[in-house]
Amino acid sequence: MNAATMRPEVFCEEMPAPQRIAPFAAALSADVTVEGTDVGTGRVIVLHDPAGNDAWAGTFRLVAYVRAEIDLELVTDPLLADVGWTWLTDALAGHDAAHHAASGTVTRVATESFGEMGDEGGTAQVEIRASWTPDHDPDEAPDLTAHVEAWGELLCTAAGLEPVPEGVAVMPSRRGQRSTDPR
Repeated sequence: MNAATMRPEVFCEEMPAPQRIAPFAAALSADVTVEGTDVGTGRVIVLHDPAGNDAWAGTFRLVAYVRAEIDLELVTDPLLADVGWTWLTDALAGHDAAHHAASGTVTRVATESFGEMGDEGGTAQVEIRASWTPDHDPDEAPDLTAHVEAWGELLCTAAGLEPVPEGVAVMPSRRGQRSTDPR
């Protein structure tokens, strides 16, 4: 998971993983910041059960969560949910993150302020919750790099960042790295 390269706008770090879902788990959290403003947040968890899990159709499962601010007008767009799911499937395909048994939800959240807070106006967010099983040789642990990078792309897309053009290398900043190397 730590081998994944993220855009410089993404600050990613390890977080405690849930301990009751699977015998083994690891997790990352991330925030997307543009010009000092947080515009998106998320986490990705990898679960491993050597005995397998019928619901996962495998022994590994990735669970992702993404939440990002969106324009208030978009929250009523009937295509927002379909588009949000497409952001995930396109990111997985674009990173060659072979998988199966994908499932999830896309939720629209609208907030209106009242009383003393009435001047603040409304806000809106999109939340994407998804899980999928990585395809891999059953005799080896899967390489999750592409899957974590796809989650990072999903996070950036939901937050409204323009895609990195094909052929352009992402130059990660120190802020976007998870390395424990003190250099």
